Amino acid sequence: MADTHQLSQEAHDRLAAEFEDLTTRGRIDIARKIETARELGDLSENGDYHAAKEEQGKMEGRILHLESILEKAEIVELSAGGVDVVAPGTIVAVVYEGDDEPERMLVGSIEEQRDDVLVVSPGSPLGGALLGSAVGDTVSFEAPGGMLAVEVVAIER
Repeated sequence: MADTHQLSQEAHDRLAAEFEDLTTRGRIDIARKIETARELGDLSENGDYHAAKEEQGKMEGRILHLESILEKAEIVELSAGGVDVVAPGTIVAVVYEGDDEPERMLVGSIEEQRDDVLVVSPGSPLGGALLGSAVGDTVSFEAPGGMLAVEVVAIER
């Protein structure tokens, strides 16, 4: 299935908890805000009402997004210890051709994002080129500015 979202169990649990919170407490809270704003009078010039409705729209968009991800989620088991090749859920350090400093990135869903690493989708040109590569491999991929090459210098879970 091309539309599956590969997630770690941790990310899946976090998204499921966020979905549950938004569909219960979140909807109740926003309904209260809208009701309180309605009581202030004329809706056409009521900034509180319009802000609450905008917040409701953003929250409902997030709920739909989470629902879609969770329906199509595939839990990726992350093994302990080292890994030999880049796979979804791995963190890889690469050095771009002509650079000296490695960049760390997680190959996976944006929902797996962490503060210390960039996230690259397995479906992106770079993510696709990295899948299956090992430490020491140099892979090339098509970027908007032309072909780029990166060397894999480390792989971790």
